[in-house]
Amino acid sequence: MRGCNPRGRNSGKFAAMAAAFAAGGGFSHRSGHGQRGGFGGGEGGRRGKRFVGEELRLMVLGLLAETAPQHGYQLIRSFAEKSGDAYSPSPGVLYPLLTLLADMGLVEEAAAEGGSRRSYALTDAGKTEVEARQAEITAAFARLAGMAEQAGRADAAPVRRAMMNLRTASIQRLTRDGTDAETAFAIAALLDDAAQKIERL
Repeated sequence: MRGCNPRGRNSGKFAAMAAAFAAGGGFSHRSGHGQRGGFGGGEGGRRGKRFVGEELRLMVLGLLAETAPQHGYQLIRSFAEKSGDAYSPSPGVLYPLLTLLADMGLVEEAAAEGGSRRSYALTDAGKTEVEARQAEITAAFARLAGMAEQAGRADAAPVRRAMMNLRTASIQRLTRDGTDAETAFAIAALLDDAAQKIERL
């Protein structure tokens, strides 16, 4: 029987918190109107729904065809880089999709440098799928490039980049082994403090 890990009992809870944060829930702070505020709110959630289903599946395969192996965080950053930080799937969308692709025999777990994260690479079947659907993959990436061009013209692009970095850093810390309630509260306090400073600008 495996030994008891007191912190391990909370790992699922913090993983759920990270998924909610990535999906647009964010950490709330108290505003003057008593409303919920914070980072990663509704606009980011709407951006996360621009690609769904088959198109998103093909883009993940296309990214793995370009560079493999990649773990989930690398794939999220690849989407962000190709779209000028205008789009990236949330972990709550991407990780189940990777599991589905593995079940379909299109990707498989692969050894990565450091071995600290689960990484994925295309199987032979996945490579065949990419070759057969290359036109669709190219069209989807063209949409990402269009988002990057539009984002480059927007004054808010640096803010979006900084918000994405903040979100991904929080997600990574919340899902790391050994995360406890004290750490989660510390992260929330930092985010609340940043939100309040922005409000006072």
